[in-house]
Amino acid sequence: MTIRFDAVTLEWVGLATVRLEGQTGAVVYTDPGPARAGVLDGSEPRDGDLILVSHGHHYDPESIRRVARDDALVVVHESIDASEGSSERPEDLPFDVERVRADESFVLGPLDLFTTPAYNDPDGPHTDDEGVPYHPEGRGCGFGITIDGVTAFWPGDTDVHGFHDAVTVDCFLPPIDGTVTMDRHEAASLAERIEPDLVVPVRYDTVPAVEADADAFVVDVARRGIPVALDG
Repeated sequence: MTIRFDAVTLEWVGLATVRLEGQTGAVVYTDPGPARAGVLDGSEPRDGDLILVSHGHHYDPESIRRVARDDALVVVHESIDASEGSSERPEDLPFDVERVRADESFVLGPLDLFTTPAYNDPDGPHTDDEGVPYHPEGRGCGFGITIDGVTAFWPGDTDVHGFHDAVTVDCFLPPIDGTVTMDRHEAASLAERIEPDLVVPVRYDTVPAVEADADAFVVDVARRGIPVALDG
């Protein structure tokens, strides 16, 4: 299913993979794959002008090749190296590759882009048995992308942090599974604070490990007066 929102069409493909297309034709993908999750099984659109990769867990060269045009730009967080099961670094890909830090903004042709930090709080619930965050600070980012006047925001695999309250976006794409990210309750509360024009939850139910009650999330957000839609 495709959601139409002003000048942008949005399709949640699975996990953190979202396809955004502007009215003028620019196509953007967030975190394509990974292949091990079966997100892009049977699909090789190869229509992406801009591919955004938030952190190492979501860096998958095979999936990037499936969605990227030959002349695509691939933007990756600065910490990303080779992925599990592949020795291919981002710079080895047959595309233009740009590394970015968290918390910066810039213009890519007709598109505006900004990044935010994405990490788990060391004192929060998303740490391993040794107390190490699943997503340590400095190892990933969220992406905001403006296409034809519409700003969509994928915060990455992250807990909710105070700086998120200052984000101004039209379309909010929060993770809601709560396993190694914010859960549906935290995402709904954040949506109420940042007041986007539309919320579309992602990163749930693609694989058993990230199951979440998306219908309950929709009810929670709608009761807060925020427009919300499911794509899936």
